[in-house]
Amino acid sequence: MRIPIPPIPLPDQVVELAREYADGRRDPAEPRDAATVILLRSSAHGPEVYYLRRHTTMEFAGGMCVYPGGGVDPRDFDATVAWAGPQPAEWAERLGCDEHLARALVCAAVRETFEESGVLLAGASADEVVADTTSDDWEADRHALESRELAMTSFLAARGLVLRTDLLGVWGGWLTPVFEPKRYRTWFFVALLPEGQRTRDVSTESSSVTWLPAADAVAQAERGDMLMMPPTYLTSLEVAQFGSPREVVEAAHGRVVEMHTPGIEAMDDGWTLSIPEHQRPILAAHRGA
Repeated sequence: MRIPIPPIPLPDQVVELAREYADGRRDPAEPRDAATVILLRSSAHGPEVYYLRRHTTMEFAGGMCVYPGGGVDPRDFDATVAWAGPQPAEWAERLGCDEHLARALVCAAVRETFEESGVLLAGASADEVVADTTSDDWEADRHALESRELAMTSFLAARGLVLRTDLLGVWGGWLTPVFEPKRYRTWFFVALLPEGQRTRDVSTESSSVTWLPAADAVAQAERGDMLMMPPTYLTSLEVAQFGSPREVVEAAHGRVVEMHTPGIEAMDDGWTLSIPEHQRPILAAHRGA
């Protein structure tokens, strides 16, 4: 099955629905805050990215290939969480939100990455990172976090660990269009796969997982072999422009999130959804190649 790749022509009924929201005739659903992490490792073909294919039965993005991530949990706001690296005030500036939410987003990013891939961005100190999380006791903790039986703060404290917030980089932000019934305000992070750690097919929300060079994932999406929502496709295309994962992370250090909410805009023979301004030349160059 081939899925629409940006620019996506919009049906007339969707355009009219979007106008009703723009005119105030309808009230948009309140979005939930979320964090997702583009997990990277090296390959001979550029940055490889970790993708999960969501179960087709999932209410949101069923069957789509996504990065590890999910909604912010109330316990992610715990100010007592063990922390090493840039402080919440700095993250707030880079994420474009207040410190309270910035702390929760960083915690959610680390927690969701561990829950959905088995990779933990934490260590015994600010200079260390956990080397292996594959044993049964780690898996028991991962499952307890996923089921919300265990809070991230308690998990780290029991193991004498601190969040390695310096292992995360800021990449971007997307807010689901106003006309969607279920909406997420999602901050995108990047992170290198820590040395010695291995990803595992552990998420209860995914039917399969894979590592792919970002460029290959883009090609598969364009052939219809891999289903992606526009933010995942465009982000993968952007990551594919870099020669290595480290270049991606270095580029993230200077970024500040400008949350993008896709709106309708004119195209040659109809209407489409807008994309972030900085991604327009990347998409244009890719389509012209």
